[in-house]
Amino acid sequence: MFSNALGRFRVISAMEGLSYLILVFIAMPIKYLGDNPIYVKYVGMAHGVLFIIFMISLFETKRKESWDTGFMFQLFVLSLIPFGAFIIEKKVTPQKYNVVK
Repeated sequence: MFSNALGRFRVISAMEGLSYLILVFIAMPIKYLGDNPIYVKYVGMAHGVLFIIFMISLFETKRKESWDTGFMFQLFVLSLIPFGAFIIEKKVTPQKYNVVK
């Protein structure tokens, strides 16, 4: 899975997407409903670092997989919305892994 750029991108995308969901649906409500901003500080920092790694990985994978700029832009936009990581995973999963029943 980590042996090629696409495998690394898929793992990083999942981690970044999960950190975004934790930030939006757990840390932010704790901040505003529980009046405790400490979770946003740490989860937000982790998410920021993961997002930067995601962008580096996106550019690396674009180059190695010969993706066009439009597809790369779609993946970038999807990374900005909650649950977008699941759509990204569906778009970049090689066809040999998709099981048709």
